[in-house]
Amino acid sequence: MINVFKPHMGEEEINAVADVIRRGWIGLGPKTAEFEKQFAEYIGAPQVVALNSATAALDLALKLLEIKNGDEVIVPTITFVSTAHAVAYNLAYPIFVDVDKRTRNIDLKDVERKITCRTKAIIPVHYGGRPVELDDLRQVAGDIHIIEDAAHACGAIYKGKHIGSHGNISCFSFHAVKNLAMGDGGALALNNQNMSDRAKRLRWLGIDKGTWDRTEVDKSYWWEYLVDEIGLKCHLNDISAAIGLVQLKKLDDMNNRRREIKNLYNKGLSDIERITLPPDDDDDHQSSWHIYSISCDLRDELSIYLQGKEISTGVHYKPIHMYKCYGNITTLPVAEWMFKRLLSLPMYPDLSNKDVEYVVDCIHQFYKKS
Repeated sequence: MINVFKPHMGEEEINAVADVIRRGWIGLGPKTAEFEKQFAEYIGAPQVVALNSATAALDLALKLLEIKNGDEVIVPTITFVSTAHAVAYNLAYPIFVDVDKRTRNIDLKDVERKITCRTKAIIPVHYGGRPVELDDLRQVAGDIHIIEDAAHACGAIYKGKHIGSHGNISCFSFHAVKNLAMGDGGALALNNQNMSDRAKRLRWLGIDKGTWDRTEVDKSYWWEYLVDEIGLKCHLNDISAAIGLVQLKKLDDMNNRRREIKNLYNKGLSDIERITLPPDDDDDHQSSWHIYSISCDLRDELSIYLQGKEISTGVHYKPIHMYKCYGNITTLPVAEWMFKRLLSLPMYPDLSNKDVEYVVDCIHQFYKKS
């Protein structure tokens, strides 16, 4: 079976984990601090706070901005549910907006229509790894906070700079199938030292010093700490961070391989009229190509056909406003139309050229019969 996603890992990651276990410090400690430093340098962000998931990063971002009961946060409807769930965790209202038919990113015109006096933040999602038009979004947003959901965009570049370095709060995912995979993990990229310090407290139950930090304090009461506000327990650990440090060294090569696979798909599928390919890279947008998602006729039938050929596919995503927990109280026509057509094809660094050609051939065979 050809998977939709698959992490690219080997002996280096195994040895890194073994080294952490042998050293005996496997929780929040020196490897996590090292990963934060190196990831910040890679994306060009002043501060990075490592967490156990991108969901936690989104939740903490909203807390750092004092989003509260009754506030509104604008969210694109085509994204993973955690983007909206994090808003609900903070007792605010997710206001769902439509997406651009070409890029699948947030529709800026719909954002502008739905801004009210209660709008406190906007969460754009870099869908599939393609950067959102951040400059245009800032003009629409004005003084409203922007929290980038960069779960797909590790290594993506917008106008010559990595996503995470454009001055907003950015939330990254290191889930098992993401471009930089740790098994699970996430990070906040910030440009504010006070926010960074507070995020480090909030990720560790509100405690002002982590256990590793307290071991370096030279005083009698080294075990003493302060808890001035109630936080969560959502920090990264050194086992995951050790994997992440190895993955970070490979990230550019892995993303380059994803672009090679994208090019093979584009070349092989461009002559099928019943398929619309995802937008390609250009001077301002260099995607991380986490997802290769086509828009196609007979989506369900094609997915079943490919499954019979031992090719897994996915749908990213069902619009969140259509889920019962959010009441299905709005209509977003582009997203609802796209949902019936979206299909994610296999995309991961270890996917061989031969496998890509097989996927392409099977898709051609399906449409010749249909």
